[in-house]
Amino acid sequence: MGGPSRGGSLVATLRTEPKTFNRYTANSFPTHLVATLTQARLVRINSATSELEPWLAERWTISDDRRTYTLKLRDSVRFSDGAPFTAADVLFSFAAVYDPKTASPLADSLRVKGKPLEVRAISPAVVALTFPEPYGPGLRILDNLPIYPQHRLARALADGSFGTAWGPQTPPGEIAGLGPFVLTQYDPGQRLAFARNPHYWRRDAAGRTLPFLDRLTLEIVPDQNAELLRMQAGGLDVMQGEMRPEDYLPLKREADAGRVRVLDVGASLSQHLLWFNLGTPRPASAWLRAPEFRQALSSAVDRNAFARTVYLGAATPSWGVISPANRTWFSEAVERPAYDPDRARTLLAAIGLTDPGHSGGLKDRSGRPVQFTLLVQKGIAESEKGASFLREAFARVGVRMDVVALDPATMQGHWTRGDYDALYHHVAFTDTDPAGNMDFWLSSGSGHLWHPGQPTPSTEWERRIDALMTRHAAASDRAERQRMFADVQRTVSEQVPALSFATPHVFVSTSTRVTGGRAAVLRPQLLWDADEISVRAAP
Repeated sequence: MGGPSRGGSLVATLRTEPKTFNRYTANSFPTHLVATLTQARLVRINSATSELEPWLAERWTISDDRRTYTLKLRDSVRFSDGAPFTAADVLFSFAAVYDPKTASPLADSLRVKGKPLEVRAISPAVVALTFPEPYGPGLRILDNLPIYPQHRLARALADGSFGTAWGPQTPPGEIAGLGPFVLTQYDPGQRLAFARNPHYWRRDAAGRTLPFLDRLTLEIVPDQNAELLRMQAGGLDVMQGEMRPEDYLPLKREADAGRVRVLDVGASLSQHLLWFNLGTPRPASAWLRAPEFRQALSSAVDRNAFARTVYLGAATPSWGVISPANRTWFSEAVERPAYDPDRARTLLAAIGLTDPGHSGGLKDRSGRPVQFTLLVQKGIAESEKGASFLREAFARVGVRMDVVALDPATMQGHWTRGDYDALYHHVAFTDTDPAGNMDFWLSSGSGHLWHPGQPTPSTEWERRIDALMTRHAAASDRAERQRMFADVQRTVSEQVPALSFATPHVFVSTSTRVTGGRAAVLRPQLLWDADEISVRAAP
């Protein structure tokens, strides 16, 4: 992208506006993006490499029992309002996120086996973090916690109002942070404006102070068609939303003409999964719970055709819940059944689902049609196009699938109540390290898609995964952890509680003014590295 230059401004888009500027109280992407620009963590997971990096903590040591980390904080770091950053701010941040009155959605991600970390100050520049037990990902857990200023928010924590602090009505001047930018203006429904943090602590590899940009603006553009037109017209520098498959060709034509830049960052770390309700007993459709049924549907789908049709070819066929883009943890042990409708019919017949009248539709042993309903989110092209493709593929082996598109809240309600047959939805992991997503893997986890919150594992294979993941999370040797997680993936690929069909590629579109920065597959694809982005001056 060329060498960086100092000064100038950059314009990016944001699909929806933030409901709050307080990252401790919201998991939404707009709030996360504002925190990425204005706040900083003790350590950072590099979105381009997935490796852990020193950030506000410049180095650390670990105790012999692998439970206590002692972190040395960087010297002379100041918040954007000029106040010094010390260990007191670290203790305050942990106290705020763990406080029940805050009700922070980040709290669970900062616990190990449901227990919080113990945090104490050794000195104003040194803190010690003690884990409840050895934890394989180690300090990666801290990437979830931006460090907030005690001097600005202590009163709110003390009086129980921290959960509503830094709301959308808060004057930008009252918000202080340790990130590269400060929020200077918020026009609801229109834009958020940021300026360089004059006290930002970081320098680049050449020793130059960061950030390079003077200003950064997030224009709120809810409509993706409008966003595309603005990019084509030269009114944007970065399309913040993930590029739709149908946007690729028009933007590629602009790129070929030298008017924009389109980067293929590679396969995404997230994807759409189809999973069945394995938790709520449904006697009339017990075959939904049979692994042979799910294996049959997997064999009934031509994944190459799925990638071409649903993603216009901008995707890679996939079979497992872990994307090949997660190079550290993806296992080749995942089964990859070929497209084989005959095998699908054989598997279905083995569990008593046949077509005695040769009508083209299967029936179970009681004579009832083999039919189920798939819920998808309304208005998401990938969901609706994918469901349509699958409906046709399943019909070819005699299985009827009805598709119902719902708004997000209604769909979430059906999943929470266990009131559904199957769901097809985008699933994103919060960390590339599997131990950072224990709520997904453990049968007791709130994110265990097909049967969340089990008091005890309801199947032997889930019990096996629970045991493997518990050991995986506690182990320190990466090779050992990889072997255990490969076994987890192998078990999931055999039981197929969730089906994957294609992993989309991530494309990032920028103006030709943009230089520096590193594109990543995780959102925000470019602005995660905003302090090293620069723009070329106009000729």
